[in-house]
This record gives sequence, structure tokens and C-alpha cells, in this order.
Amino acid sequence: MITYVALHYWAGSGREFELLPPLLPPGARLLAPDLPGFGSQAAPAGFDYSVASYADWVVQYIAEHKLADYHLIGHSMSGKISLALAARRPTGLRGLLLLSPSPPTPEPISDEDRAASLAAYGQPAEAEKTFAKITSIPLAEEWHKQVVADNLRTTQAAWDAWLQHGSREDISALMPQIEVPCRLLVGENDRAVPPAAQRQQTLPLLPAGSTMVVVPGAGHLLPLEAPEEIFKGQYADSFPL
Repeated sequence: MITYVALHYWAGSGREFELLPPLLPPGARLLAPDLPGFGSQAAPAGFDYSVASYADWVVQYIAEHKLADYHLIGHSMSGKISLALAARRPTGLRGLLLLSPSPPTPEPISDEDRAASLAAYGQPAEAEKTFAKITSIPLAEEWHKQVVADNLRTTQAAWDAWLQHGSREDISALMPQIEVPCRLLVGENDRAVPPAAQRQQTLPLLPAGSTMVVVPGAGHLLPLEAPEEIFKGQYADSFPL
């Protein structure tokens, strides 16, 4: 059985992938954990919230679930985490799908936006503004509430660490170590990491033959805005079951 390990965006949770199971290829399953500091997952003692530490945590999660054949789906923050993990060439990893990922190079966030995001922690009104910024296709009210709630239950340690350190990490030197097929999906109207930034900062560093698909009308939250696009076309062809 092929398993898809789906890793969520910053200030989100594994709940963002709840629309995907009915769309999985036949015979596949999906696991979507909350990462440390997000959702309901507490951070282990001494956890430093670095990209490498998150990759270590995912490796342990995969081992605990005894996964022998799996794909990684990395969304936003977890795109960078997934790339760092794939560069280790773990046994059993068959492919990598990047959904609006944080690039291997430092994420394109201005100092002004970074300061505003740091100051927005724990504020419901700011969580609503973030929801408006990261979506382009209208979502059902239940998903709207979920996105806002996930934002507000993020721990401040995880929130601050990503903005101040993780998003700035440069793991581009690791990219030549990746050997599995990769595919990049980004929303046409993504304002967090726009398509132009993905073309410049992510696609050139992926293995030869990697593809990029721009999803019409979508913003940053592809698993909720356009879930039907995730297992379509070339992705299914490139990742044989």
C-alpha cells in the first residue's frame, strides 16, 4: 500500500487535508499529522523548531508508522521541510509533491511583513486578515472557521521561530541530493509565495524533469481551495502506484 504523508502549512494543522482522502488513487491512504507547535501536537522537550528538527520529527513519525512506501506532500512551510527530508534519501520515499512551498532559499518576506506577522500572533482579527490573504477561491464557512482556529491555536514558540529563523533558512546546497520525482503546484493568485517566486527560487533547484503547475484562480491554500487538482494528470503519471 502506498501512503501519502501530508505535512501542513505554517499556522495550520493536518486538518487542512481532510478533503483529500476521497480523491486518493485506488489502494492509497493518507496520513496528516500535526507538526510540533501546531494543531494538537506539543513540541518535544528541547525542540528547536529548525527545518532539520522538523525533518527529524517526520522521520520518527514515518518509522513509528512502519512506512515502507510513501510519498511526501509538503505544503508551504512543510515544502521546505519535505525537501530537507528528501535530500537525506530516506528508504521508502517514492516522490515529493510541493504545494505552494517555502522555497529552498530564504522565503521572500519583507522586513515589514515579517514584523507585522510577528505582532499578529494570537489576535483573532489578524487571523481573519491572514485567511483573506491566503485564499482566493471562496471556502465553505466550516473551513473558514477551521483555518482561523488553527492559526489561533499555534504556539508562540512555533510561530516566532518560523518567522525569525525557519523561513530564512537556506537549504539550497542540499537540493542536488534529491533523487525522487518532484512536482510543484502553486495557486495562480498565491500572494504568500507567488508563482514568479516559485519559478525563480524553487523549480530550478528541483531534480531535472520536475514540473510546475499553476492552478487557475487558487491562492495559497490548495488542499482546501482546489483539492481535486492535487492528484491530477502528470502527478499520477509521475508517481506510479
